[in-house]
Amino acid sequence: MKTDIQIAQEARMLNIFQIANQLGLSDDDIEAYGKYKAKIDLNVLKKFEGKKDGKLVLVTAITPTPAGEGKSTVTVGLTQAINKLGYLSVAALREPSLGPVFGIKGGATGGGYSQVIPMEDINLHFTGDLHAIGAAHNLIAACIDNHLHSGNLLNIDINKITWKRCVDMNDRALRNVVIGLGGKANGIPRESSFQITVASEIMAALCLATSLIDLKQKIGNMIFAYDTTGKPLKISDLKIEGAATALLKEAIKPNLVQTLENTPVLIHGGPFANIAHGCNSILATKMALKLSDYTITEAGFAADLGAEKFLDIKCRKGNITPNCIVVVATIRALKHHGGAKELATENVEALKKGISNLDKHVENMKKYNVPVVVAINKFITDTDMEVNFIKEHCDRLNIPVALCEVWEKGGQGGEELAKLVLKELGSEKDNYKPLYPLNMSIEDKIKTICKEIYGASGVEFGKNAKKMLSTIKELNYGDLPVCISKTQKSLSDDPKLLGRPENFIVTINELRISAGAGFIVAMAGDIIDMPGLPKKPAAELIDIDENGKIEGLF
Repeated sequence: MKTDIQIAQEARMLNIFQIANQLGLSDDDIEAYGKYKAKIDLNVLKKFEGKKDGKLVLVTAITPTPAGEGKSTVTVGLTQAINKLGYLSVAALREPSLGPVFGIKGGATGGGYSQVIPMEDINLHFTGDLHAIGAAHNLIAACIDNHLHSGNLLNIDINKITWKRCVDMNDRALRNVVIGLGGKANGIPRESSFQITVASEIMAALCLATSLIDLKQKIGNMIFAYDTTGKPLKISDLKIEGAATALLKEAIKPNLVQTLENTPVLIHGGPFANIAHGCNSILATKMALKLSDYTITEAGFAADLGAEKFLDIKCRKGNITPNCIVVVATIRALKHHGGAKELATENVEALKKGISNLDKHVENMKKYNVPVVVAINKFITDTDMEVNFIKEHCDRLNIPVALCEVWEKGGQGGEELAKLVLKELGSEKDNYKPLYPLNMSIEDKIKTICKEIYGASGVEFGKNAKKMLSTIKELNYGDLPVCISKTQKSLSDDPKLLGRPENFIVTINELRISAGAGFIVAMAGDIIDMPGLPKKPAAELIDIDENGKIEGLF
């Protein structure tokens, strides 16, 4: 059986100008990065502002196993399938982070015959967006320490500097560091830490910005520390928001690539969904809606994380209305939630126990008043008996369901799902509404998400979180939406609670104000914003020959 990278390297790619022309873009609307990648000029939004938006489909999933359940693969396959049916469909995806690429999960360009190409470029440096975000973030970090070294006119409390440094790599040794050692000329010694680039507030802001000037304002509003009186200090106090934004003038432009079947794809931005809001950029999504009949996008991890944040944060910030939600389910993940240890062996009993996880995610998505469809993402080890069990279960509950074989068959394997999605899109049943109003208190917003989406019986706030609730109210940030940071391995905040947990309490340890991105981060459980590598990282499998051909990337 061919690997993902072998399939990708055998593909016949079209010149990126041909892909752009499919969307009605002229050569002047894009800036080519070689033959097969391009940036799209932001003026395209103004050029097509009079054109009616296409329909928007969100792809999410059940609670995943560590390897993921194939949201990107289904997103790409569904896009290819809709195009095969004679419509113009565009996928809007996140950019991969180098952390997972060299860690345990691998790349993020789909798999099998439902991939985005050139997959090596996209999974590695791509067009340099993540590097630019890291540079802007670290410029701010350098200016903070330079300000301390130069007299600290802002009276920064050295123990209340919240701005970290970042690098787009899994490196646990950087979680806690001491900087400024070596004498007075080298700065003021203090404890600090690193986070992975995709956890940076700069990343979140870029993905929620609606223009370059909006991004500059967002960066200026970011809180980097508190002074000795407890007053929050913003990047604008350092007068460097313009410089940081200058580093992002190309990164803010969405990227254009293609699938194996030469279908257009916009890839832009990539915040993690358990740490941040887990969605691609508003700009890329808005462009895709203007340029296509159907935009297929995804949100990170399961529906309790990425989809909730897409629906309660991104849609509000971008004034975007979803028209259908696809919940991806895999037999292996459902068996995992049913207690099975061997996921490649037929086990209908484990499926029966684990199906409650799917039920909960479908129930959650229906709370947003948008049609919901289940996609069974088929793996080669799945049996007919297992597939039929899920189909019959969904039929009994009147949940539209389709088998999806896009990994093996590409767009052709997604036509059953595509027809079902198109049917739901034509039903006019969508009447999207967020889960909570913005004028609800931060405490009640958190409780609403935890009880309605996670299924918690209650929420407990730690000492630091309670103190921050008061601070948020005093500083007038109470009308912001909430981004809960929690494990992706469970509906609860305990990764060991599989299936559909009940009678559990969610503990909020800390609250952080992301004033620039425009949300409050609630830390539930022990979520680390600088991951570590596994014992056998994916990096050990990747190699390159003298001709520059890469192998082992997946």
